[in-house]
Amino acid sequence: MTLVAIVFFGLMLLGVPVGIVLGVAGMAGLLQLGGLNFMGMAPQRFFGGLNLFTFMAMPFFILAGEIMNRSGITERLIDFADALVGYLRGGLAHSNIVASVLFAGMTGAATSDAATFGNTLVPAMVRKGYSRPFACAVTAAGSIVGPTIPPSNLMVIYGSMMGVSIAGLFAAGIIPGLIIALLCMGVIAAFSRRLRLPKGERGPSLLHIVRSFRSSVLAIFMPVIILGGILGGIVTPTEAAAIAVLYALVVGGLVYRRITLRDLVDMLVRTARVTGVVFLIIASASILSWWMAFNQIPQAIATSFLGISHNPQVVILLILGLLLFVGMFIDINAALIILAPVLAPLTLNIGMDPVQAGVMIVLALNISLMTPPVGACLFVLSSVTGERVERISAALWPFIVVEVLALLVVAYWSDLTLFLPRLFGF
Repeated sequence: MTLVAIVFFGLMLLGVPVGIVLGVAGMAGLLQLGGLNFMGMAPQRFFGGLNLFTFMAMPFFILAGEIMNRSGITERLIDFADALVGYLRGGLAHSNIVASVLFAGMTGAATSDAATFGNTLVPAMVRKGYSRPFACAVTAAGSIVGPTIPPSNLMVIYGSMMGVSIAGLFAAGIIPGLIIALLCMGVIAAFSRRLRLPKGERGPSLLHIVRSFRSSVLAIFMPVIILGGILGGIVTPTEAAAIAVLYALVVGGLVYRRITLRDLVDMLVRTARVTGVVFLIIASASILSWWMAFNQIPQAIATSFLGISHNPQVVILLILGLLLFVGMFIDINAALIILAPVLAPLTLNIGMDPVQAGVMIVLALNISLMTPPVGACLFVLSSVTGERVERISAALWPFIVVEVLALLVVAYWSDLTLFLPRLFGF
């Protein structure tokens, strides 16, 4: 373990891409096990880590998000969200969160949410009198809703690796995502007068809501197709992702007429780049995961946790602490692939439902996306808005607190977390 740890952290400190770090560290572990005799496992695990049909859903969901951004679907969702809550004090901030909920049902990626709203809503909020750090903080907090409410790329990875129903994970993610959104809106309301947030220019108007809904109904219908098909047992998550791409192409290309052939090529290239990065991490991490399993490291960690306490409530708290800490320093895709085989058996030992455990693990890592020093959403927002990461982080703390509270609800209130999966029979 010493050699692998030195290689892993040494390369991380040197700034080597995490996909390469995981692969090299895993190969160092194989070399230590049995020299060149074990090195043949590296290509086998590299291919085997990706040889799952359900992983096909990820590039389709990523492409669907790209099409929505380019076709104007996103702007229509923002307009509808503004019509619903824009009249409140801090209306644009509330609209940001509601738009994140609507956007979440289509892409499943927090960084995509952060980049999209960082380019659109943050400048609009600044023009209306919001401070840029607060606008970025609201966007970062709302972006966590994206990979919590289905579809979620992390849930696809977890379900594929651990043999847990992806549809069940999707169903279980809906209520926690809505809880996060409501708590974030509560923070905005609580700080609205203290921060002197501007009130919406127009009052509540049913006519305005109806008009905005009519303009955006085709966009809103997209998550209905995705979730309705999956939860209704009509299509698999992979099939639903492919249908989402087709639907987005028809709406964006034929109805809104905002997509050109050049746009389509650009979107395919961007999708290939993002997918390539994620798949490299998954494939490389599978080498390291095999080495950990061979050395019975998951069992050792489980024994150490249970050595501290056999109380399930305490063990859950230790798991959450580990996830939040690791997520602060390591890419969450890599953290999930490394830690899921370690923590999933431990959650079974303490009697936790596999679906609830999966949602808990995914949500804890999602929260890490907005915590320094390596929170991906922080750096995305910093790059697109020009705001310093430190100032965004300082404005984020109330949102982090309430999202951790939501995480505790998911972890300790199983009946709420599993209400929808049980309702749909997962």
